[in-house]
Amino acid sequence: MKTKIASLCMAAVFSVLAFASNSSAAEEGFYDKDHIRGFISFGADFRGMLPSAHDYINTVAFKGINGGTLKHKGDSTVYRLATNPKYNKFNQFYPNLHFNIGAQYKQFLTWFNINFAITQVSERPAKKSQAMDENGKTSNFPLYDARWFNYGADWMFGWKTLGENAFFNLIPAVGIGFNMMNIHFTSNYVITNLESKDESIMRDRYYSTMAATFTAEIEARLQFEQFSLGLYAGYRVIRYSELNVEGANLDTEDFNTDNNGDTWFVGLRFGWTFLSLWDKKQQDKI
Repeated sequence: MKTKIASLCMAAVFSVLAFASNSSAAEEGFYDKDHIRGFISFGADFRGMLPSAHDYINTVAFKGINGGTLKHKGDSTVYRLATNPKYNKFNQFYPNLHFNIGAQYKQFLTWFNINFAITQVSERPAKKSQAMDENGKTSNFPLYDARWFNYGADWMFGWKTLGENAFFNLIPAVGIGFNMMNIHFTSNYVITNLESKDESIMRDRYYSTMAATFTAEIEARLQFEQFSLGLYAGYRVIRYSELNVEGANLDTEDFNTDNNGDTWFVGLRFGWTFLSLWDKKQQDKI
């Protein structure tokens, strides 16, 4: 995963250098930097997980309640829940927000899409649950809300197919980036390192895994001078690594964590395009 992320970063750096406004490129006529326009936009969308991604969330976050062992910190006694807590499973669909900042040169656009999912919560059915050891001794364990959310960023490249200043435009775009999945488990379950056999206890906190992403989308946009309104839809390819908990990776086969986390999305965005130097010069002449 570190190699993938490093490759993405290198590609991003070289792309910036290629598109950056430098004197030699401007002098040779490759582009006119006076026509570069910055823009920002805000959006919200509705995202749907593929069945494999949906299974990933509902397998990992609730894995312990189906036969997992528990321990109190500093206690070697192993317990199992007497009855399984009745948590609600997570939905396949969830809301997502994003912020874009980028630049436009004639019909070409490039931008950073910073996106994050609103935290999804499956509330605990009770504050505590009773567990039992092999000798019938009982003990109460705290129950936590099961939660998950993700966030990430994509470097996008798009093209205004119907012209730079058309009132209506279709804008296909592609981009690469990363995504961070964050999961909060339901109680103090025991994780065993398969190599060292060391044991750790899940804490009341989020655990994370990072993924490389590839995004493709198309936007139908209405342009009202500097303001724009766009309806967009697309697909995001996400490949999660194994989830690391307290220094140990969750077993891939048991927890299904080496996973395809692809999602599709459809949403609405509002944008504002700033004036270029050329635009400002034209206004000064009026």
